[in-house]
Amino acid sequence: MEERKISRAVIGRLPRYYRYLGDLMDAGVERISSNDLSKKMNVTASQIRQDLNNFGGFGQQGYGYNVKYLYTEIGKILGLDRSHNFIIIGAGNLGQALANYASFEKSGFLLKGIFDVNPRMEGVSIRGIPVRMMDDLKKFLQENRIEIAALTIPRSKAKEVAEMLVENGIKAIWNFAHTDLNLPKDVIVESVHLSDSLMQLSYNVSSQKAKKEK
Repeated sequence: MEERKISRAVIGRLPRYYRYLGDLMDAGVERISSNDLSKKMNVTASQIRQDLNNFGGFGQQGYGYNVKYLYTEIGKILGLDRSHNFIIIGAGNLGQALANYASFEKSGFLLKGIFDVNPRMEGVSIRGIPVRMMDDLKKFLQENRIEIAALTIPRSKAKEVAEMLVENGIKAIWNFAHTDLNLPKDVIVESVHLSDSLMQLSYNVSSQKAKKEK
């Protein structure tokens, strides 16, 4: 049977479902209808049903969704039922902010190393993990099973570092460097352009002001 291709839009909504369902569990909610879930998420009930039908549906007509079960199943779809070892390249402000974000561990993302080129950062501990120099990176990757690397480095160095990571077995890169990476097709790249997001916000603010001025 041919594997069904899931759109990026659907995949992009899954973390939101997971987050909202987690909030519902914390609030003691045991089941919820697609209509009620749609009101919380500002997504139509039809869209929710379509999204979840890509993976089997999970709901029962007249009953809705079992919150805990759906939360667990979406976690499995997202791969959160297993741990992912990752490293951070770049121990500047953004790299340190990522390292200090404790919620990663709750989702199974385990920070195993932090690397930088600044000798003043060598040995500095961030949440119990000492910053290592880039000279140690290849050996570290050979001795540890690292799945994901987060790049929080200048764009001028991103391509070179990304290629070195791929050559040493990294198959997924979380790219915060303000540049696009052209890597082999079997390497997964998720680029986060913070300025793009801010510009979109600026556009929405400007559009809202323009409507009020009319």
